[in-house]
Amino acid sequence: MTGLRPDTTRVWDLKGKFRINMPDVVTLPQHFHAHGYYTVSMGKIFHNHMPDRASFDEPDLRPKKYMTPDMIDRDPESFYHDEAIQKELADVRQRRLAKNPNAYAGGWAYGRSTESFDGPDSEFYDGAQTDLALDTLQRLKEKEQPFFLALGYYRPHLPFVAPKKYWDLYERNEISMAANPFLPRHSPIMAMNSAYELKGCYDLQYVKHPSVSSLPEETARRLKHGYYASVSFVDACFGELMKGLADLDLDKDTIVVVWGDHGWKLGEHGSWCKQTNYDIDVRVPLMIRLPGRGSSGARCERLVELVDLYPTLCDVAGVPIPETMEGVSMKPLLKDPKQEWKPAAFSQYHRNPRVTPDGKRYMGYSMVTSRYHYVQWYSWDHEAGVAGKLAAVELYDQQSDPGENTNIAGIGENQPLVQRLADQLKTSWPKGGLRPGAGGNATCREPSQDRAATRRVSQ
Repeated sequence: MTGLRPDTTRVWDLKGKFRINMPDVVTLPQHFHAHGYYTVSMGKIFHNHMPDRASFDEPDLRPKKYMTPDMIDRDPESFYHDEAIQKELADVRQRRLAKNPNAYAGGWAYGRSTESFDGPDSEFYDGAQTDLALDTLQRLKEKEQPFFLALGYYRPHLPFVAPKKYWDLYERNEISMAANPFLPRHSPIMAMNSAYELKGCYDLQYVKHPSVSSLPEETARRLKHGYYASVSFVDACFGELMKGLADLDLDKDTIVVVWGDHGWKLGEHGSWCKQTNYDIDVRVPLMIRLPGRGSSGARCERLVELVDLYPTLCDVAGVPIPETMEGVSMKPLLKDPKQEWKPAAFSQYHRNPRVTPDGKRYMGYSMVTSRYHYVQWYSWDHEAGVAGKLAAVELYDQQSDPGENTNIAGIGENQPLVQRLADQLKTSWPKGGLRPGAGGNATCREPSQDRAATRRVSQ
C-alpha cells in the first residue's frame, strides 16, 4: 500500500506503525484521492481492523449486522455461527483475559480452528462484505468522480470458517496430503515457522514446532478440508462481486486486481500457515483485469512483486507515478507477458526470538531468480533496525527441487554460485530488482493520453 519495502517503512511485524515511522508517506489510495478519486475501504486491507483513515474518504465500512456494540471492535476472524462454539469461545476468552488483560484481539482470536455451519453466504462476514460491496458500487456509480474501492476478504485465513455447502464440495478422505511433510534438509534453525498461529486456536494448543512433532493425520485432513472450503467460499464471493460489477455496467471502465498477501503451507515442510521465506509462503496469487482486453486472459511467468502494484495501478489508470516507488510498473507485461523482465524478486521475514527454537532474533532476506532461491539470515537488532552478523545461508534449485526440500548452499561445488547470488542480492536489493534497462527507480510521469480506465476496484 506504500510501494515501499519493509526496511524503508521499518514495519517488520504487526507492532510497526508506518504512519509513525514515515509521517509524510502517501499510500496508494491517498495518491489516487489526490488525483480526483473517491476512496473507500472495507475488510482486511492494512490488517485486521486497522483502518488507515488518512487513506480513505470512507475508511472502514462494515456490514450492518456486525456494527453492534458487542461486535464493532472484534476481529472479524473471531466470528462463529454455531451457538455452542460461540459459548465455548466466550468462556475461553474469559480465561485468556484473566491471564492477560491485554490478550490479542481482546481475547476473541483465535477460536476453534474450523467451523462448518449450514447457512447462507450472507450470514458469514465475507459474504456480508460482498453484499455491502455491491451496495457500495451502486452508490459509487452515481458519483461524478472515479472511485477506488479496496475490499479485503478474511478467508482463507485461520480459522477456517465457511458455509457447509463449500465443505460439501470435497470428500475429506480423498484430499491428498503434503508430498514433503518434513523440514527442508540442511535448513538453518530459524528458517521454519513455529506454527504459533495454529497454537492460537484453542483446540490446537498442543501443536509444537515442526522440528519436534507433526499434526495427527486426522487433524491435518480437517484443516486442509477447511482451507479448501474457505477458498471456494471466497471464490464464490468474488464471482458475485464480478457479476454485480457487470450488472451495474461498471466492468467496461473498471480495473480489477486480485491478490493475496502471503502463501500458505498445508503440511508442506511439516508445517502450517506462513511466516517463512520459503517459496510456498512468498509466492502469492495475482490477477489483473483491464477494461477492453477481452475475457480470455493470459498467464505471465515473469517475476513481479507486490511493491509493483502501486506504480502499475498509477500507470494503467493514467495517474502520475511517485518518485519514491521501490517497485516498477507491470504495464508493459500486460501488453506482452513474455518479454524480458526483472531478474529477481525479493522478500524478507523477521524471526522473533519468542518463536525461534534457539531464542534468538533474526532477519532473513530472500531473493528468487528464474531458477534459484537464495536466502541470507542475519542476527537482528530490532530497536535499531540493523542487521548484524551473517548467521546462515540457504540455496534452493527450483528447477530440480521445486518443493525446496534440500538446502544446497553448503555444497562445495556451489560456492561460486552462492557468491554470485550474494553479490546480486547486495547490489539489487536497494533498487528493487529493476528490469533490465530501467536505469533507476520509477519516476513521476504525466497521465497518459489514452487513459485506460476511470475507475478501479481492488480486492
